[in-house]
Amino acid sequence: MIHLDTSALIAALTGARTAAPVLRAFIRDGFRVAISTPVLYEWERGPRNAEERDAREILFPNGTVFDFGLDDALLAAELYRRMARPRGREIDIAIAACALANGAALWTLNPKDFADIPGLTLAT
Repeated sequence: MIHLDTSALIAALTGARTAAPVLRAFIRDGFRVAISTPVLYEWERGPRNAEERDAREILFPNGTVFDFGLDDALLAAELYRRMARPRGREIDIAIAACALANGAALWTLNPKDFADIPGLTLAT
């Protein structure tokens, strides 16, 4: 399973859709791709048009979005305490915790933002 970071979701579904071929390749290769509620939060607060919102809903229907629940919150807090420089990165840590808790790799266009998160596998 692969969870998408907001950067990958935006690049796949907006503007020139530069990351769409990678997303299609993951799906074609049989990977289950998903997003978590922290990613949905970041996505929804951005300037999205109707076509982009529809594309997100088709690919990642609201009922399939992975919730940031109690276990994820506890894991995110543990990761925060273990990291050298976590301040200001709370959303990224929450996104990583959701991926970790669900046994998923994370696909991001900002690998440096996640490189120091213990146990997290980045999809390439």
